[in-house]
Amino acid sequence: MSLKSLSNMAAPLELYCWKGDYGLPSIDVDCLIVLAYAKFAGAPLKVHKITNPWRSPTGTLPALKTRDEGSLSQPSKIIIHLRKQMYNADYDLSAKEGADTLAFVSLLEEKLLPALVYTLWIDSKNYVDVTRCWYAENIPFPLNFLLPNRMHSQQLERLRLVRGDPVLEPGEQLEKELYRDAFECMTLLSQRLASQKFFFGDSPSSLDAYVFAHLAPLLKIKLPNGKLQQHLNSLSNLQQFCTNILTLYFPSDIQDTPGRKMHVQPDGGDFDNEPNKRRNQILSVLFAVGAMLGYAVLTGIVTIKRELPQLRNSSHDDDEGDEEDED
Repeated sequence: MSLKSLSNMAAPLELYCWKGDYGLPSIDVDCLIVLAYAKFAGAPLKVHKITNPWRSPTGTLPALKTRDEGSLSQPSKIIIHLRKQMYNADYDLSAKEGADTLAFVSLLEEKLLPALVYTLWIDSKNYVDVTRCWYAENIPFPLNFLLPNRMHSQQLERLRLVRGDPVLEPGEQLEKELYRDAFECMTLLSQRLASQKFFFGDSPSSLDAYVFAHLAPLLKIKLPNGKLQQHLNSLSNLQQFCTNILTLYFPSDIQDTPGRKMHVQPDGGDFDNEPNKRRNQILSVLFAVGAMLGYAVLTGIVTIKRELPQLRNSSHDDDEGDEEDED
């Protein structure tokens, strides 16, 4: 085997994901899926916990930077790649357990995920007081003025796509339907887990990663409107399931104080290093000013008038007008 091949094998895969808070290794469901699965499978990842998705290889989070397949950005694709690298948390599952995994993951994505998106991103009280506030405080300036609202729109589109309704609008009826489905899903998960440590015995699998990622934010993030949290609190085995995973696999993260405000710069970027820091600060200010002016012009708050110089005879006026039209 060549030295180059040995070097490639030794180089760890790099994972970019949203940073954690509230005692969670990440505040994002998709990132939690990948982080948990990697821990369960023993994948040696170099993890970059950041607060600017534009700094990832794909412009989204999570993102896995690989040696042979470029960069991957969806949890399912990242997990498939890890399995190809022989990091397989489902290696010991039977055919029936593999089928059960697919069924329950589909159930999560169809029944629980829409309600989770709604409670974190669409419910106005939760969004304004918690979700938008967290991202606005943690995303670096000037992107913190732009990205939270953009992410809110993306999550609404995501909800519309999952529900199969392109004109879906938030409201009491939608909330009632989403929460009813989510309650049923959580109850089924509780019944399936019963008194086991993990869903298929003593070792965690990809199903455990998916369930943990969807439930842990509800367990740890305190929301003003907490209907989903109230139902989860009534299912003690699911609570213990999430707590066990946090304690066993993410012990350093559970020491964080829930809900505390965190102001950190992303790791390893231009914002952290001289001599680029001053340049980026100036560019950030210019970017923010340009964005605000552009918005003002587009919305009509500011109008731009072009005045032609007054000329002494009408013929010159006509000529000047013709030249202006040609431009």
